[in-house]
Amino acid sequence: MERSGDVILVGGGVIGLTTAYLLARDGARVVMCEQSQTGTESSWAGAGILPPSDVQHAQYPLDRLRALSGAIFPDLSSELQVRTGIDNGFVRCGGLEFLGETGHASADEWYGLGVATKHLAEKDVLALEPGLAPDLGEAVHVPGVAQVRNPRHLQALRAACLDTGKVAIHEEMVVDALVVESGRIKGVRAANEMFTGDRVLLAAGAWTDRLLALLGLRLNIQPVRGQIALVNPGRVLFQRILLWGSRYLVPRLDGRVLIGSTEEHVGYDKTTTAAGIEGLLALGLKLVPALAGAALEKTWAGLRPGSPDGLPFIGPVPGVENLFVAAGHFRAGIQLSPGTALLLKEMMLGQPLTMPMDAFRLDRQLE
Repeated sequence: MERSGDVILVGGGVIGLTTAYLLARDGARVVMCEQSQTGTESSWAGAGILPPSDVQHAQYPLDRLRALSGAIFPDLSSELQVRTGIDNGFVRCGGLEFLGETGHASADEWYGLGVATKHLAEKDVLALEPGLAPDLGEAVHVPGVAQVRNPRHLQALRAACLDTGKVAIHEEMVVDALVVESGRIKGVRAANEMFTGDRVLLAAGAWTDRLLALLGLRLNIQPVRGQIALVNPGRVLFQRILLWGSRYLVPRLDGRVLIGSTEEHVGYDKTTTAAGIEGLLALGLKLVPALAGAALEKTWAGLRPGSPDGLPFIGPVPGVENLFVAAGHFRAGIQLSPGTALLLKEMMLGQPLTMPMDAFRLDRQLE
């Protein structure tokens, strides 16, 4: 397989795969090194919630990146399905954000983003979703909330990358050296093999700092464990995503429900815990009492890459020519992936940038 390309990409999560696909679509040759299997870490573990936003109303950098990604996602999903035959499950199912947990500020926040919403009294919530508990209080109905099936989306991206004929994927390949000569990146070394390219992108999620440490650098990206439970009540109990503070219930079309998620600073430990899962199941019962009879089908955990200030790092590494980083997206990797990938592609190929990137620069934190 190819060991040289226009871009060497380290990390096969949703950011890496989407970027590889967009680069290849523009004619670039990409060589990807993934330490395990593509699409099996944090990107796979997420619930696939895609909040709506409006490009014209977005004022802050993260909101603009979210709006850009949201504008791309529907067409990208259709393109991937046409190209690969894989349906990633993208559907605009709508959502309910309950004010009893977050306060009325959340309704104002949606309004400020230019997102269509409707404030619902408790009785109106029950009229919309009769299967919910009767004492959850007011909520904001956000029809534009969408969801995607993370594993399917990742499968589609991987297949699309390979279909271009310009992406070589090397799995179970742990990078142990970044090769820099005269201040310029030349490639990476993994398993005693050299992978050379004009540009190198590090998109390794919570493991990105381990790669930067090879150059004596760090961004203080921390792994944050998130546990999720999948339950099956045997029938559809509700149709919209339920947002309760930082936690959620995501209904699948077959009736299964994802309940998430915890936020735990436990290093690189991906095990689930009895206390964590019990807390999620309790939330499920609180919001949807009929889940009392649901079978617990599966539990898992992923390691989200958290940044110190809550913003992702996207851009070149100061002092090392043609070395780029995309990491620190925390809980928003899937939802921010199309915009992040587009901007990275534009940077690496010398194309005009769709939006300013100063807020995501690495030197705000790089040590």
